[in-house]
Amino acid sequence: MSPTTRELIVRGARQHADRIAVVFGDRQLTFAQVDELSNRLARALAEVGGTHRRRVGLLVNNSLLSVPVDFACVKAGINRVPLNARLSAAEHTAMLTDTACEVVVFGADLTDRARELAAALPGVAFVGLETSLGTEPTLMERAAKAPATLPEVAVEPDDVILTLFTSGTTGTLKAAQHTQASYAGICRNVLLNLLPATREDVMLHAASLIHASGVFVLPLWLRGGRTVILPGFSPDPFLRAIAAHGATAINLVPTMIQMLVEEPSFTTTDVSTLQRVIYGASPMPRPVIERAMDLWGRERFWQYYGQTEIPLCIAVLRPEDHAGDRLAACGQLAADIELRLLDDQGREVADGEAGEIVVRGPSATAGYFNAPELTAQTYRDGWIHTRDVGVLDEHGFLFLKDRTSDMIISGGYNVYPREVEDALLTHPAVREAAVVGTPDPRWVEAVTAVIVPAGGATGDDALRAELTAHVTAQIASYKKPRRIVFRDAVPKTAVGKLDRKRLRADLADR
Repeated sequence: MSPTTRELIVRGARQHADRIAVVFGDRQLTFAQVDELSNRLARALAEVGGTHRRRVGLLVNNSLLSVPVDFACVKAGINRVPLNARLSAAEHTAMLTDTACEVVVFGADLTDRARELAAALPGVAFVGLETSLGTEPTLMERAAKAPATLPEVAVEPDDVILTLFTSGTTGTLKAAQHTQASYAGICRNVLLNLLPATREDVMLHAASLIHASGVFVLPLWLRGGRTVILPGFSPDPFLRAIAAHGATAINLVPTMIQMLVEEPSFTTTDVSTLQRVIYGASPMPRPVIERAMDLWGRERFWQYYGQTEIPLCIAVLRPEDHAGDRLAACGQLAADIELRLLDDQGREVADGEAGEIVVRGPSATAGYFNAPELTAQTYRDGWIHTRDVGVLDEHGFLFLKDRTSDMIISGGYNVYPREVEDALLTHPAVREAAVVGTPDPRWVEAVTAVIVPAGGATGDDALRAELTAHVTAQIASYKKPRRIVFRDAVPKTAVGKLDRKRLRADLADR
């Protein structure tokens, strides 16, 4: 039996007590301080209803308390439900309702959103980390009075400790469930395949710790490395932070790398300590990675391919393989991952042929929350069906060929066309709407909407601006159309369904 995530947290604290563990701005915490604070927060969470196996929403941005709060939830055996602050109030309400969260912990900078959600969800308790909506004590005030010892909780390996939302293939919400065992499996996956962390490592985080960036915290913690957290990503401050903190590793999505290479200080930044530039989450434009390698050196760049359902890496493209045709590959398989390529009949394809990527490994999630049909489609006989189509070459390099779904990856974020189409169709000037991804030098894929105007409406720049604002008011801003094209009709299949493949090809030709 492998150790649980809780056990790995306890182990890291014991082994590295006096070392600096977390840095945010000019504040820092040692391993012992993070350990003690997370113990106190775990007990404080229990006071407000956050007990073993209960679901607790986390409405927090990156801060000094990010790691202690996450560790507190794991120690308490809580099933935490992170809420991406970039989403709309309607999306947050749906997430909290779907998962039946009875408690939400919110950061001080998100107090207004918490107040808005509290009005919509009167049955949910909203507890501020350092601020309060009323007269109730904050979570930190409760923690200050709580014992500093590890709470006694009989956690099990299959206890769900993270319910992580992403969008479904039709834009409906889905939430993958990580257990004590599977999240520990991610830690081993990262250490084994991508970042063999040491006590000397310093990892700089600018992306939200909710998603991929956050999975590097535990490997660093276990090995005694340092986690440096920024409140968000902005190219020049990020570059300055690399030198200021002596960062040895960073994790970025391709759009971030694009923004960095366009920043004038990219060529003058001191990166002498930087050993690993880890990137993934969406396809990397070749001109961007080539320019980055020219300036910073090929030996620093590591690409991973993975999915929310089985993070972090299914395959890894190592620095020595960042050349020639292999720049188009995802890399070679991670050592702890099994992979098969299947045809539409579920049979393994011949060598060199394309098939759906199907994988299994110890970091796999335990299905989707409250979605038995979707779980049955994706998780079959111990294997995860990714809906991605790939080919393995004779040297074991995996190349992605297509998606069986219509998901758009724009700037490292998943955008599902149906969700954007539904928002567009609520505008009276829209008769039909079709959304696809089109190639873009900055966003990799741009969310592109093809609109058939309703009678009397004029397809012009004024309507484009109006439709963009209309969508932004309903869903997250990063999902809005970057391009809007007006047409008399959208292509359909013989049975009347929207033909996205034909539409993408037509837009590409134009």
